[in-house]
Amino acid sequence: MPIRTVITHAKKHPGLIPQFFFLVLGMAGASCYLIRLAKGPHVSWNRKNNPEPWNTYGPNYQYKLVAVNTDYKALKKEGPDF
Repeated sequence: MPIRTVITHAKKHPGLIPQFFFLVLGMAGASCYLIRLAKGPHVSWNRKNNPEPWNTYGPNYQYKLVAVNTDYKALKKEGPDF
């Protein structure tokens, strides 16, 4: 839908304004979340220089967005270096 059409619908039907607002808010939130996921340590965009980027992070790297009960500073590495 072009912007001009949305504005004319909003002028004719003012009850649609909250629906348009929350639609745009939801699309923006979903886009921000997808961008955040694409920048994570488990995603490899450059396979030639760093094919396994998750191996460069230590055990105290916080992967989750919110860690409720985990203290990442106290974690020890449990495995060999590759």
